[in-house]
Amino acid sequence: MKRMDALSKLGNSTDTHRLEELSSALDRIQPVGLVERIQAIAQNVSDMAVRVEQILQRSITTNRAKEGAYGQCEIPKDPRYPDCTSKMDWMRARWTSDPCYAFYGVDGSDCSFLIYLSEVEWFCPPLVWRNQTTTPTLKPLARKQAVFQSDVGALLEQVGTGKESLSFMKRRIRRLAAQWASAARRLDEKLHSHWRDQKKILVHVGFLTEESGDVFSPKVLKGGPLGEMVQWADIVTALHVLGHNVKISVSLKELHGFLGVPPGRGSCPLTGALPFDLIYTDYHGLQQMKQHMGLSLRKHKCHIRVIDTFGTEPAYNHEEYATLHGYRTNWGYWNLHGQQYMTMFPHTPDNSFMGFVAEELNETERLYIQRNKVNNMAVVYGKDASMWKLQDKEKFLAVLNRYMEIHGTVYYEAQRPPEVPAFVKNHGLLPQQELQQLLRKAKLFIGFGFPYEGPAPLEAIANGCIFLQPKFNPARSSLNHEFFRGKPTSRKVSSQHPYAEQYIGKPHVITIDYNNSQEFDAAIREVMKINVEPFLPYEYTCEGMLERVHAYIQNQDFCSPEVPFPPVNSSEALLERLFIRQPNSRVLSWASSSISFPAWPPLAALRLLTSLQGQSCVEACQSKGLICEPAFYRFINIKEAFSALGFQCEGVESEMNHLFPAFSTEHGECSLQVDPLLFSCAGSSAKHQRLCPCRDHREGQVALCKECL
Repeated sequence: MKRMDALSKLGNSTDTHRLEELSSALDRIQPVGLVERIQAIAQNVSDMAVRVEQILQRSITTNRAKEGAYGQCEIPKDPRYPDCTSKMDWMRARWTSDPCYAFYGVDGSDCSFLIYLSEVEWFCPPLVWRNQTTTPTLKPLARKQAVFQSDVGALLEQVGTGKESLSFMKRRIRRLAAQWASAARRLDEKLHSHWRDQKKILVHVGFLTEESGDVFSPKVLKGGPLGEMVQWADIVTALHVLGHNVKISVSLKELHGFLGVPPGRGSCPLTGALPFDLIYTDYHGLQQMKQHMGLSLRKHKCHIRVIDTFGTEPAYNHEEYATLHGYRTNWGYWNLHGQQYMTMFPHTPDNSFMGFVAEELNETERLYIQRNKVNNMAVVYGKDASMWKLQDKEKFLAVLNRYMEIHGTVYYEAQRPPEVPAFVKNHGLLPQQELQQLLRKAKLFIGFGFPYEGPAPLEAIANGCIFLQPKFNPARSSLNHEFFRGKPTSRKVSSQHPYAEQYIGKPHVITIDYNNSQEFDAAIREVMKINVEPFLPYEYTCEGMLERVHAYIQNQDFCSPEVPFPPVNSSEALLERLFIRQPNSRVLSWASSSISFPAWPPLAALRLLTSLQGQSCVEACQSKGLICEPAFYRFINIKEAFSALGFQCEGVESEMNHLFPAFSTEHGECSLQVDPLLFSCAGSSAKHQRLCPCRDHREGQVALCKECL
């Protein structure tokens, strides 16, 4: 209509010089048939205008008839729908802003606005004059059993083609297929072939879509970062092997098709019920869903799981709180449950640990490594030349060169990268299998401090290398380091790879101050003396990842309303008996005889303790060999928990604060948490002792308590 309006104005305008220019141009050129074609187009436009006029007249007549029949479609006055009037005003002014409204039958009349706002959205009450049977009630689908799958052929077809990143993921899936299959058999035996619900799962890899810029795919063969692609390949494989119905999307077009996004600009809800039980995506994908799902994102966001490398803490996730207290960043503020974020390493207990896998060695490969290790051979961690641009690099590499032959795997096209010293033997970028052969010979894998928390050190340790890395003093965080600035976490990173430092440690991992040349020299000599076996933590094996992902899928539920705690009519005497002190300890555990309550992890795993002043619950639990468990916060957010721990409360207050529940050492006040989204293991205060819900964990699997399977 806008186009036809512009054409009509062209003929009627006093500014007719454009038509005169066209006329003179035609006089000069006179190509064969052009004038006849323009005349035909003009006639078509004229015919179209007549046809559109007829359609509009008929539509207006129909609407007038409707409005007469429906008593002018007055806005219902219903206190349960307080936004109905304001939404009607908005629709009157803006319904043409997105074609999706017309797709749902909105035509500019009040009746169509009311029908849309009561049946497509939910801001107005159901209309009595509408035939309500037109909206069928969906019967819940019959439950299906998930059966372990060892064949990855169907998965490879789903991953698709056309991007080097997808080719990389498919090569990885093929290479590890046999390990996934044997891991699935072992887990099936461990679970005694118990029933597992099959879920419909959408995996939308947002960072690989063209709309997000996809800066990763072009760099796959040029030394670019592969950690995210390693993790996504392992996620889709784990979901497939566990027997779930998986769909994969790497474009907006695919996302629209899978979700049922109506045509338009994303203002309207989906065309039907959400066709998936779970959606795994990343921050890019989350933003795309916000733009294209309309109100449906708010309705269905409990089904979403966000793959988030560095973690998102509750203070940054809560939009209102983050905005008021200076935690607002470009990434957080989605108001999700903290455990809907899934990390690459188990560094943020407020989130769920997803992880990835490293290849396991068989006995033949282990023997090969024992026989072929070269005691004076080192490989540098860093396949992009920019990772070698470090101050004092030459100094400590010169020390290393006195003892060892140094190898690099830095990408280059024609000339050797100038950042790589001449005494380093550079192999260029190696395919995965050739890199593994290099690591199986090398004694040392050495990091320069970047990249942070990647998969390569675990792969090197799994191939029998010792990993040497720099200690950061002071620790790096979003407060003092450019790389972490803007990330939704206050976590302090103490070394290049904190997981390797804390969970693996010596002799496989040595963390030192590279600025201390004597300490560096002593570390190299220590590496030369000791021999280590290949080592891989269970949680980074195929079986460990399958076990963890299975437990999440079958037990985590952020959509069903939580049963209130404490239960209604609970007596004060009962609540005072909820916790019992463990022998010779200040740690409390759950008194299972007092009250039975459904929870996952099970309440038998709960250990309650207090932090020191200035200590987070992450640190407090770790000091006792435990893991902070945010799912338990709601069971300790009661005044009886303070008295069980021996605190004398001068007063009890409730407030929105990510440090609460906590005891104020200055005023003797006990403070409870108001908003469950702010229950946080992270965070500390010099003025508070925090109440910390901890749990035990399975050997080699920090994500799960001992009774969590």
